Amino acid sequence: MHVAHLSLTDFRSYDTVDLGLEPGVTAFVGPNGQGKTNLVEAMGYVATQSSHRVATDAPLVRQGTARAIVRSVIVRDDRRALVELEINPGRANRARLNRSPVSRPRDVIGLLRTVLFAPEDLALVKGDPSERRRFLDDLLVARAPRFAGVRADYDRVLKQRGALLRTAAQARRGSRGGRRAENETAFAAAGAGDVLSTLEVWDAHLAKQGAELLAARLELVEVLRPLVAASYAALAPGSAPAGLEYRGTLSTGGDDPSDRDAIEQAMRAALLEARGAELERGVTLVGPHRDDLFLGLGELPARGYASHGESWSFALALRLAAYDLLRADGGDPVLILDDVFAELDTQRRRRLAEFVASAEQVLITAAVPDDVPAELAGARFDVTEGSVTRVR
Repeated sequence: MHVAHLSLTDFRSYDTVDLGLEPGVTAFVGPNGQGKTNLVEAMGYVATQSSHRVATDAPLVRQGTARAIVRSVIVRDDRRALVELEINPGRANRARLNRSPVSRPRDVIGLLRTVLFAPEDLALVKGDPSERRRFLDDLLVARAPRFAGVRADYDRVLKQRGALLRTAAQARRGSRGGRRAENETAFAAAGAGDVLSTLEVWDAHLAKQGAELLAARLELVEVLRPLVAASYAALAPGSAPAGLEYRGTLSTGGDDPSDRDAIEQAMRAALLEARGAELERGVTLVGPHRDDLFLGLGELPARGYASHGESWSFALALRLAAYDLLRADGGDPVLILDDVFAELDTQRRRRLAEFVASAEQVLITAAVPDDVPAELAGARFDVTEGSVTRVR
């Protein structure tokens, strides 16, 4: 798999840019702030329909314009596919495949698979649980695009249920303020019975979608564990072994912790048990949106105990494990190294270069040519003031 062509219109700093690409290594070189990362961000967006830099689409559209368009020609097993994405902040995005509209933009997810290394990856180790949850879910979608729908459905139900809980919490506080309902029965009698019955319906939906997502995450962590351990050992020989553990808000029990039916029943029971606290706080307290992926070095958590170098090695090991897993599924994903080598010492630079040199396509951004290891010499574009020029 490789990207043969990239065209941008009003994406980030570019009014227009049109690039022909090829397999092997391609480096985009230029001073910071000139638009190098915007190019690889666009390729990542084709793969995931999200950015590794921002949480919403609005910053992706060039200032003063209403929409951005990303076009990419993807070659896989000698077949070419043209994917066009129209980014419309505040409105529905649109997508076309081989110039024909598709019903939903997410229907083109999976045509391009990427693994992206970036300075932001340190947040996988040092940041909040949401960073690690996103890592797992993005990898799930890359392996099986149908999980984009599962993820979206879970988020939609969670949002609807959260709105209902906030309404219920406000009503409950109001009834308490009038020295009335102090428990759920009295609360219902105070006029919120419809809220509680509706909440039961949303519980069922949340448990169903949550079980699908949680079971897939648990299975993924089991597969990733040895790959991460091996990659980390190669990047940081002599360091304590790297480990992964999924830490969730409920325990399913049984012989198979990823059994979807068991998870669904356990989640419904946990939601019922947490109902009083949820009504008090107005938030959903149970489900995969509150889980975490624990990263350990020996007996200690990496977060808070790992050195800067160890944290970088762990983040790289997670990405390398994702690459190995996608590669084993069939077809090399496109590797994107966004300003990574400048952050690494000589030893880690060399080892990372050795790992990725065999990939079908590697895209690198660097501030200066010397930041690109000699092992990864290939095509080069200079990027200056929004102009992208091939020099090699």
